[in-house]
Amino acid sequence: MTVVTEYLKYSTEGNAQVINITEDVSRLVGRSGVKEGLMTVSVIGSTGAVTTCEYEPGLVEDIGELMQKLVPPGSYQHDKAWGDGNGHSHLRSSLIGPSLSIPFSKGSLLLGTWQQVIFIDFDNRARRRQLVVQCMGES
Repeated sequence: MTVVTEYLKYSTEGNAQVINITEDVSRLVGRSGVKEGLMTVSVIGSTGAVTTCEYEPGLVEDIGELMQKLVPPGSYQHDKAWGDGNGHSHLRSSLIGPSLSIPFSKGSLLLGTWQQVIFIDFDNRARRRQLVVQCMGES
């Protein structure tokens, strides 16, 4: 089995910004040389998340609105302890999760027609983010 590790870097605005990373992770899978296997992408940090959805403006807006309803900014125990005001960011990230695994075959991700890989930065400020991508499988 072969394991190839790469990194992606993004400058983000925070506040539930959604970034379509499908092309970036697909490119890394293709150049990894691994033909059959599993790709895992993970946010390095505790206020970002990775998932799939149909990446289109309405759904991107819906994600932000849903998070406002489920976990609005407020006074959380984390905020009281650290004073950084991003307790809601950590909770939102925990709901979706920091990583995602997708199978690939013949060097291509196995995604549905309308399925894209997205990274969501939930922090309450602009950040420089790093994601790790690992391709595992057979060459």
